[in-house]
Amino acid sequence: MEKCVTCGGELHPERAKKYNYCMSRECQEKNAKGLTMVAVGVNKAAEQYMILDENTKEELASGKYHDQRRGSFGTPVSSPASSPATERVQRRPRPAAPKPAAPKAVRQPWSQSQQRLALLYNEQGLRPDEIASKLGLSTYNVTQIILNARSRGKL
Repeated sequence: MEKCVTCGGELHPERAKKYNYCMSRECQEKNAKGLTMVAVGVNKAAEQYMILDENTKEELASGKYHDQRRGSFGTPVSSPASSPATERVQRRPRPAAPKPAAPKAVRQPWSQSQQRLALLYNEQGLRPDEIASKLGLSTYNVTQIILNARSRGKL
């Protein structure tokens, strides 16, 4: 019969297959380890939650899971090899186009804290008009906050 590593009590045979500690409160508090969970966005409908272990880390690094809302990512597809006919044509280099002037920073009519709260409320499922009434902004401004965050990949 297996024994608990903390108190020395006997372990049930089925429990001993996976754990080396008993079910007493003291042993649970001392030995139980939390699991690290990761939300994987795999489609528009919902995230998938997984336990973050070595296997999952490798799959994430290899690009197995990616959020389809974000579009493609990774290395770009290379262009097809040029044919001999196109290699014979010599092209003149184009003159460099002048660089456009840097756009002026536009002041947003909301604060950073309003922006953070709007995005949090949006993730909780509130509609833009509900968020606007809570934050004292117009529905248009709340919609702009959400669209701006989506375009930057923050949502």
